Amino acid sequence: MQLLVVEDNEHVAGALVSVLSKHGYEVIRAGDGASALDALSPRTDLVLLDLALPDMDGFEVCQRIRKVSDTPIIMVTARTQLESRVRGLELGADDYVTKPYDIREVLARIDAVLRRGRSREWDGRADVARIDVGEVQVDLAARVVRRTGGSVVSLTRKEYDLLALLVRHRGTVLARERILREVWGSSWKGLGRTLEVHVASLRRKLGEPPVVETVRGVGYRVGQQ
Repeated sequence: MQLLVVEDNEHVAGALVSVLSKHGYEVIRAGDGASALDALSPRTDLVLLDLALPDMDGFEVCQRIRKVSDTPIIMVTARTQLESRVRGLELGADDYVTKPYDIREVLARIDAVLRRGRSREWDGRADVARIDVGEVQVDLAARVVRRTGGSVVSLTRKEYDLLALLVRHRGTVLARERILREVWGSSWKGLGRTLEVHVASLRRKLGEPPVVETVRGVGYRVGQQ
């Protein structure tokens, strides 16, 4: 597993790289946003991203990564404000760790994010490889969404994971708490706004008729179209 550690503080970065290496990870270190974007590659399995970088804000780095890759991102920062956490998650981060942290927590979060990614892989059964819902086809094997006619719908990692979860359980109402737990790995109520933003973005990208239905007071579902 290759991890990209984006941290400008030499002391913090050195300690983190040392521990991660001892736990069997191949670690690439970048001291600023530009270097991080240059170091990102198809071999990168996860990014540990500090927000306070010397050349650009970590939020911008996250946004740029999401334009080209769905590689998992864990933000690591001293910023504790709720607004910062929500913004990071809305931009596509998979998790958020605040400084000062215990390295055991960082290791546990890395393992959890990577494990969630593996659990969302296609299970290999031909009967669920492609699911048609209205004017949309979800290819679970390729993690690709297409409209009728073959055009690809460009989704972020979290948008796809949200849609795939609802499609796998089409016809069933999934509670908001369950969606947050399975897609974001947390049932923290503060993520409710993030879920709403992702649902709205999905609806905008998928077009009419709406694929994702809201069930007031409960959650969301994809119908048996």
